[in-house]
Amino acid sequence: METSDVAVAKSPRVGGQEPKEWRRHPAWRRFKTNIPLLLMFLPVLLFYLIFRYAPIGGLIIAFKDYNFYDGVMNSPWVGTYYFEMLFQDPRTLQIIRNTLMLSLLNIVLGFPIPILLAIMLNEVRIMSFKKTVQTIVYMPHFLSWVIIGMLVTTIFSMENGMVNRLVTSLTGEAYPFMYEKASWVAIFISSGIWKDMGFNAIIYLAALTSINPSLYEAAGMDGASKLRQIWHITLPGIRSTIILLMILSMGRVMEVGFDQVFMLQNSNVNEIADVISTYIYRIGLQGAQFSLTTAMGLFESLVAFILVFTANYIARKFNEGLW
Repeated sequence: METSDVAVAKSPRVGGQEPKEWRRHPAWRRFKTNIPLLLMFLPVLLFYLIFRYAPIGGLIIAFKDYNFYDGVMNSPWVGTYYFEMLFQDPRTLQIIRNTLMLSLLNIVLGFPIPILLAIMLNEVRIMSFKKTVQTIVYMPHFLSWVIIGMLVTTIFSMENGMVNRLVTSLTGEAYPFMYEKASWVAIFISSGIWKDMGFNAIIYLAALTSINPSLYEAAGMDGASKLRQIWHITLPGIRSTIILLMILSMGRVMEVGFDQVFMLQNSNVNEIADVISTYIYRIGLQGAQFSLTTAMGLFESLVAFILVFTANYIARKFNEGLW
């Protein structure tokens, strides 16, 4: 018997027929094994295709004089007219400046807080106290900015605010916290940190569980203090998670949440509180200038794209890049 005949005789058969070559491939076998997982992933894939990738086609509106009657495809083509119009408007630079300032302040002041919170919670050994603190700090994340905005406005109100009652008792005069630019920025940043620090700390707490406890035991035996252990073991152990979240946060530098700004802003601080998201709402939705605000949105996305790739390029120098 020839070698080819032996191979045919030993090959598996399904229903008396030899299976096709691609069915014997390891990749096909892995695919069959993972079919249940792929079906579970299908809704997520459909969500991103429908609500994230499909709307990208609408960016063509930025290069057209869009109107409802002609529709997206039949509206007249105007090229870069709306981009020129956008950057010739002196308000545009101010809006971009406000967006960058608030975003960078939020990153610089707010990014380390969840890390510190996660480290402190990780050091707590009384489980009942730890769970109570976790519940308290997680809870604001699940409240909408409508509720948070009303709470903040009520607390810092000039007439009946809790803070101004204390200020009045000490100085005899109320201070307009919500109407002064400096105090408004401080309230804006601190309220955002308070709302999300607990939920963001969950990611770092999960990363802390991957650190080998024997490292702390060895450091303790060598006489290292708790701060030394945190600096030389804890922080290096979650360094990759910190860099990952920093890269992702750079992609949101040009994105200041509409809900938070809209609920806290007022006419006295519009000069500093008017950002890209409120500009798009006011000019695009209320003013029906869809092409102009689509151009602004495209500019925002391009800047975020460049920042993410730049941050990842820098991270790759330390072998911590996403790709």
